[in-house]
Amino acid sequence: MDEHDGPAVRFEAQRPHLRAVAYRMLGSPAEAEDAVQETWLRLQRTDVSDVENLTGWLTTVISRICLDLLRARSARPEDPVPELPEPDFPGRGGADPEQEALMAESVGRALLVVLGMLTPTERVAFVLHDLFGVPFDRIARIVDRSEVAAKKLASRARHRVRGTPAVPAVELARHRAVVDAFLTASRGGDLGALLAVLAPDVVRRADPAALPPGAAVESRGARVVAEETLVFGKRARFAEAALVNGSVGIVVAPCGRLRLALTVAIEGDRIAAYEVIADPARLAALDLAVLPA
Repeated sequence: MDEHDGPAVRFEAQRPHLRAVAYRMLGSPAEAEDAVQETWLRLQRTDVSDVENLTGWLTTVISRICLDLLRARSARPEDPVPELPEPDFPGRGGADPEQEALMAESVGRALLVVLGMLTPTERVAFVLHDLFGVPFDRIARIVDRSEVAAKKLASRARHRVRGTPAVPAVELARHRAVVDAFLTASRGGDLGALLAVLAPDVVRRADPAALPPGAAVESRGARVVAEETLVFGKRARFAEAALVNGSVGIVVAPCGRLRLALTVAIEGDRIAAYEVIADPARLAALDLAVLPA
């Protein structure tokens, strides 16, 4: 590809980049694709013969489209939440659940959840600068702020994404290993591995909204909790370790949208207790962040 190629050829070469930018800004494959198509339409209506950096021009256009979509989204109620007892968590708007799962995994479910908690301008500034290396002078023009203000937007977003661990780094890493082992065993349906990572007297508590009708809000004992976990093991494919109120916990986020959060108490190298939070008000009150790589 060179500067003599037509707009369609040059645009198609940029499509993967534009889709990646839009998905991280919007968290929805369908909406990201819509934003890419709108960018193409705007390119067709614009004379770009004098544009030296077409990639930069397209990135600016799609960022402004995404910013408008994020602002419109924040002004309307969120889509209804699917019933939690259904383990497959169907995708939204006819989207392919497998495609959504793969895209969410490529970015990180915890990151998508935390990005969704940012303001539209914070999200755009953070994604552009921290994830794609766009300089702040360009970001300032996109969000219609000064360069100093754009830097502050990204800084606030960065602090929210990283969070503040409540325990030292060594202990945080040890706790994460325990939680990751729990998730791996849950995804694989491995009863033996679950029993190995659960304390003999482990306690599981859950909001009623996270359970089938009539299910007990509290269970005790490793075998009871492990067998119960296997029943709903399909949910583990949508789960990822995250920083929950400063400690290692779990978010369950199909399509990158928070549905459940688990607070986890760890003693030694085993899980002593965990609580499944599904109540929207309780979820909104949680301090969520991304664990260090």
